[in-house]
This record gives sequence, structure tokens and C-alpha cells, in this order.
Amino acid sequence: MLKAALGAALALLRRDLGLSLTRGGGPLLAAGFYLTLTAMVPLSLGPDPTILTRIAPGLAWLALALSSLMALERLFERDYEDGLFDLLRQGPLPLEAVALVKIAAQWLGSGLILAIMTPGIMLVLGGRLDMALNGLLAALLGSLSFALIGGVGAALALGTRKGGALMALLVLPFYAPPVIFGAALMAGGAAHLQALAFLAAYALFALALGPVAMGAALRHGLS
Repeated sequence: MLKAALGAALALLRRDLGLSLTRGGGPLLAAGFYLTLTAMVPLSLGPDPTILTRIAPGLAWLALALSSLMALERLFERDYEDGLFDLLRQGPLPLEAVALVKIAAQWLGSGLILAIMTPGIMLVLGGRLDMALNGLLAALLGSLSFALIGGVGAALALGTRKGGALMALLVLPFYAPPVIFGAALMAGGAAHLQALAFLAAYALFALALGPVAMGAALRHGLS
């Protein structure tokens, strides 16, 4: 039974990872949105380095959150419309594990790329060079949290009209703490280790509860 479950999980991971890299523009769409959003604000404010340095951490994290949300909008909807979930429910994996595998594939396909881009974007905007490594680690934790929380929103909005708007309404309040602490960490200061610890704790919290919430929401949406 365990061998069958692991085989099914790996097969689903390969399938979803391939789809996340090719379907709907793949990571290029999310990365393009990320770059466009971070470029528009400096262009509107002007080239003053003092202003750009002050807003760089917050702008980079806000753009990371919105780009992650955009990549997760149709996470479950396509498979729901195609009837794939009816087959998955009869397989060896519970819906909680199915949701976690799909989140992992989506994060590897786009969230990881966005996280790697974050320190570079912050530096281009005038952020501090000595915080780049901490910024990368924080962005990895933050993008994982965004993926898990966004997955809960996507599952809750399954089968509804204007699911993207509903999903954003549901999850954006829960995106606020990582954005606040991630921006504080990138800005430096004596509390950056505490901010990093909070991001790690938030990611673990999302990892523990996210699959359970997604599984329950998927069962309700498929009933």
C-alpha cells in the first residue's frame, strides 16, 4: 500500500510539475508579472535612490505575494473541470496528499523561481547587499507559505464563479504577516533574525494545516 501511494505521488508530481512549466505560460508569466510590477512603482516615483531604498523590501515582497497568488489561481480548477479528481479519489492517495503534491509541483515550477528572483530585484531597487542571502532564505520560506495558503484559497473557491476574485479575498489577509516580516528582514536591523524565525514558523504552520484544510475543502467542492 505504501509503495503504491509513493508511486502515485511521484507520478502526480511529475505530471503537475511538467504542466506547471508549460501550461498557461508557465513560470514566465508569473516572472513577467513580478518584474513588471516591481518596475512600475519606481518609474512612477522617479529615480530618487533614497525613496527606492526605503520602499525596495516592501515592494519586492508585495510583488512576490501577488505573483505567487496569480500562479495559484487555477491550481485545482482545471483538474476539477476535466474530471481528474474523480479518478484521484479512487487512488491510493488521500485528497490531503494529492493537494500537497500539487502544491509542491506548483512551488517547484514557479514559486521557487520567484523566490530566487527576489534578492536580485531588491538589490536593483536599491536594497542592501549584505541582506541578500537572508533575503533569499526568507523569500524561499515566504513563497512556500504563499503556495500553501493560496492552495487553501484555491480549494475553497473550487467550482465557484469568479473564483480568482474569491480566492484573493480569502487569502490576502493571511499573506500580510509574511509580507510584513519579510520586508522587515530585508530592510535589516537588529530584529532580522527574529523575522526569519517568524517566517520559518509561519511556513511550518502552513505546512501542517494547509493540506488538511485543502483536503476538507476539496471534499466539500467535489460532493
